[in-house]
Amino acid sequence: MNHFISTGIKGIDQVIDGLRLGDNVVWQVNSIDDYQRLASTFCRQAISENRTIVYFRYAKHKTIIDQVLFPGDVRVYSIDADKGFEHFTSQIYEVIKLLGYRVFYIFDCLSDLLEEWSSDLMIGNFFRITCPFLFELETIAYFALQRDRHAYATIARIRETTQLLLDFSCVNEQDYVHPLKVWQRYSPTMFLPHRVSNEESHPVSSSGEVAQLLSKSYQSHNIADRQVDYWDKLFNEAEKSEDSQRYFKRLSDLLIGSEGRVANLAYKWFSLTDLLRIQGRQIGTGKIGGKAAGMLLARKITRSLFSDDHTAGQEQEKVNLKLEAHDSFYIGSDLFYTYIVHNDCWKLRMEQKSKEGFFDKAAELKQELLQGEFPVFIRDQFNQMLEYYGQSPIIVRSSSLLEDDYGNAFAGKYESVFCVNQGSPEKRYEMFEKAVKHVYASMMDESAL
Repeated sequence: MNHFISTGIKGIDQVIDGLRLGDNVVWQVNSIDDYQRLASTFCRQAISENRTIVYFRYAKHKTIIDQVLFPGDVRVYSIDADKGFEHFTSQIYEVIKLLGYRVFYIFDCLSDLLEEWSSDLMIGNFFRITCPFLFELETIAYFALQRDRHAYATIARIRETTQLLLDFSCVNEQDYVHPLKVWQRYSPTMFLPHRVSNEESHPVSSSGEVAQLLSKSYQSHNIADRQVDYWDKLFNEAEKSEDSQRYFKRLSDLLIGSEGRVANLAYKWFSLTDLLRIQGRQIGTGKIGGKAAGMLLARKITRSLFSDDHTAGQEQEKVNLKLEAHDSFYIGSDLFYTYIVHNDCWKLRMEQKSKEGFFDKAAELKQELLQGEFPVFIRDQFNQMLEYYGQSPIIVRSSSLLEDDYGNAFAGKYESVFCVNQGSPEKRYEMFEKAVKHVYASMMDESAL
């Protein structure tokens, strides 16, 4: 594990004391060009050492590893990020599992996943799953983040998980590396910015030069802006925009889904205001599920039909009397994956999804889901929601991504749990969290499987 491996740039090797088997290297860059240069140099070095090199291609930005420059030397796996977090992460996990030990990996820029998932939270989840697995297999992997595009919380999760987090910038044709985390290596100057070249490195100790470097590297100095998940930024932009059509379809796809007749109904009947109201009552990110979407669409269609100018006023009154104002909150589908990742259940989830473990591992996974815990930031949002309801009884309802689509009712397979919601705030929270876990665990019931 202590074997020295080169990045291909001697100056950077000097700064970080080289790479080690097991290292995940995250480069924070301003441009894809910078990352392409770093990754190509590393790739060239690895080829000279007869390493097995794999490139995961999933982004819309230009190719990081040019097959013209490296013909036949790099295995390329193209993965569809637009099929969702679980499909994407599972495919990459299975490739890594298949290839085994001491393979070198280059990933497209993680920031590009925001275009498909619109969630910093899910990029953090992907890294929390992938990085430890690569470490176990003694690989070396290159990742990249574009500076200023992610919330602090996402960078913090990645920093906590990775072995190396390196800030790279090119200012006035001079390359600089600023190590933010280097695991199990240290020198008196390691965590200073360094001027680097193919041959050597020099620490930058002048405060004036450091200030100039940072001011040119970081485009945004708004601290508040970097504390907000990309998901919330997107909805905030949509709310302030005068061009509702620019955002409507994307937000509908994110909350309701982009395929099938239910998606078409959402495009037809919902407005941008409707979508913003849904997201305003959402905890976490992701879709609200088929049951929730179906009920909201039914209400919207009914109200719209009976508010038509040709409808008699008496009929409108009947509808208004029948339809109570709903008072729902929505736990986004991404929170299910966050819960699994937070409780280190992803490996068990992959075993359960296999043909051999589909039923055999279900009971074990169900117990893990019942006994897990939620991240602090989710518990805080749950408590805020319960404060809103006070001591009114509530129902925690399952709303599956598979549910209530055309030709795919899937009714009654997942649990819904009634909460009397009485007692102290602590007792009411305990009952509510237990209900959410019970709904999640019902995914592993035999009838649902």
